Amino acid sequence: MSYNEHFPHRGRIEVICGSMFSGKTEELIRRLNRARIARQKVEIYKPLIDTRYSEAEVVSHDCNSVPSTPVGSSLNILELAASADVVGVDEAQFFDEKLVEVCNTLADRGKRVIIAGLDMDFKGNPFGPLPALCAVAEDVTKVHAICVRCGNLAHVSHRIVECDRQVMLGQLQEYEPLCRHCYNQTTKP
Repeated sequence: MSYNEHFPHRGRIEVICGSMFSGKTEELIRRLNRARIARQKVEIYKPLIDTRYSEAEVVSHDCNSVPSTPVGSSLNILELAASADVVGVDEAQFFDEKLVEVCNTLADRGKRVIIAGLDMDFKGNPFGPLPALCAVAEDVTKVHAICVRCGNLAHVSHRIVECDRQVMLGQLQEYEPLCRHCYNQTTKP
């Protein structure tokens, strides 16, 4: 008998959100590893487009990693996660809006769903399905990077290369975490 059959009322959604370099994936990996220690069946998914560190693993900026299944659509998660007790999703901002429905369905089936992703894009606007996921989640954890200019808590992933596309994969060469004050000084005349 699986964990979810013993505790069907345990379904829930947890969101870990914040800017780049804030430790979202690190926290996701930590929670998934604790679920594994508790002998729960864990599955983790990431968008096909996220190939920065690995095509088949979720990897934090600190180089911690866990095996994952890359998927092209949030509906794939619903199909693949049938036997999981705990479902992790990294880089959720890159998924379609159906991710909210998928996560609600999984939680209604008794699964613990842990989502990590950017809540804002490089312009400081809500990003993808994350705002809606925050609204329906039982638990939302907002993590912060450190502003590289003043040392305060950062909440924006400021893009430092020329590109107006909302989705652009990158790392420290393309983005820097900034606090509100430094972001406004940088982007507003």
